[in-house]
Amino acid sequence: MIQPKSVDETLALLKAGNYVADRSLATALYLALSLHRPLFLEGEAGVGKTEIAKVLAATLGRRLVRLQCYEGLDVASAVYEWNYARQMIEIRLAEAMGDSNRDTLGSDIFSERFLIKRPLLQALQKDAAGPPVLLIDELDRTDEPFEAYLLEVLSDFQITIPEIGTIKAEEPPIVIVTSNRTREIHDALKRRCFYYWVDYPTAERELEILHRKAPRASESLSREVVGFVQKLRKMDLFKLPGIAETIDWAEALMQLDALALTPEAINDTLGVLLKYQDDIARIQSSEAAKLLEQVKAEIAAAPREQ
Repeated sequence: MIQPKSVDETLALLKAGNYVADRSLATALYLALSLHRPLFLEGEAGVGKTEIAKVLAATLGRRLVRLQCYEGLDVASAVYEWNYARQMIEIRLAEAMGDSNRDTLGSDIFSERFLIKRPLLQALQKDAAGPPVLLIDELDRTDEPFEAYLLEVLSDFQITIPEIGTIKAEEPPIVIVTSNRTREIHDALKRRCFYYWVDYPTAERELEILHRKAPRASESLSREVVGFVQKLRKMDLFKLPGIAETIDWAEALMQLDALALTPEAINDTLGVLLKYQDDIARIQSSEAAKLLEQVKAEIAAAPREQ
C-alpha cells in the first residue's frame, strides 16, 4: 500500500489496522510521513504508542525494525559490531597463504561483509517493499549518551562507522520514537522530530477501541468496563490503567462468562486491570461497589439525557 496523501487517508489507514485515532494524531502522523521526519510519541504506558508503529508496518506492507531500549543500551547492541570471529579466521587464512600486507588485510577485514548489523543499521538498508518502519521504543529507559548518538540518525538518516565511513539511507525509514516520560528527553533530540502527546482516550473512543479489539464482548459489558476504567483514571492511583489493560480486562471477563460487571467479578479480576497491590487494596470491596453503582446509574441515565 502507498503512503497516505491526506489526513483523511491517514485516518483510514489506521482504521484499517484496527487503530482508533483522533484527527490530531492522524495529522501529526501524516506530516511525519509526508515530510520524512521522525515522530516522537510521548505518553503514559499502555495508551497505544507502540501499536502505531506496528499498524503502520502492517498496513503499508513494510518491515518493522524494533529497537527496544533499556538502561545500558550501547552501539554494539543497537547499531553494529564487528564479527571478530570471522575477522580472526580471515587473518589466520591470510597468514597461512603468506599474505603479509597489513594495509590490504586491514582494509579487507574492516569491510561491510564483516559487520553484524543491529536494528538502527538494518533500518537504513534498502528494502524491496519500501523503507522499513523503525520503532525506537521507550527511549526514556536509555542513558543520555545513547540519546546523543541518535542525533545523527534522526537528522540525516545516516550512521558513521570510523573504519568504513558514513552509511546513509537511500530512502529515509519511517521512524517512530516512543517515551513513557520516566525522564525528560533532551531538546536536541526532540527538535529533530515532530512531537505528539498520546493521552488516555475519551469514553467514546475507548468504547470504539473495545468494539474492535474485543468484539465478542456485549455492548452492556463493554460500556460498564469503559465506564469503570474511566472512573479509575480520575483517582489518585500509583499506576492508572491504559487501553491495553482495558482490553485485557474485557477479555478476562468474557473468559469467565461474565455478562455484566458485579462487585465480585471486579474483586476477582482487579489484578488484570491494576498492577500494584496498593491500588488493588484501595479499590477492592466497598470502593469497587461504589464505583460500579455510579457507572450503572450513569449508563441508565444516558438515554434520558439525549
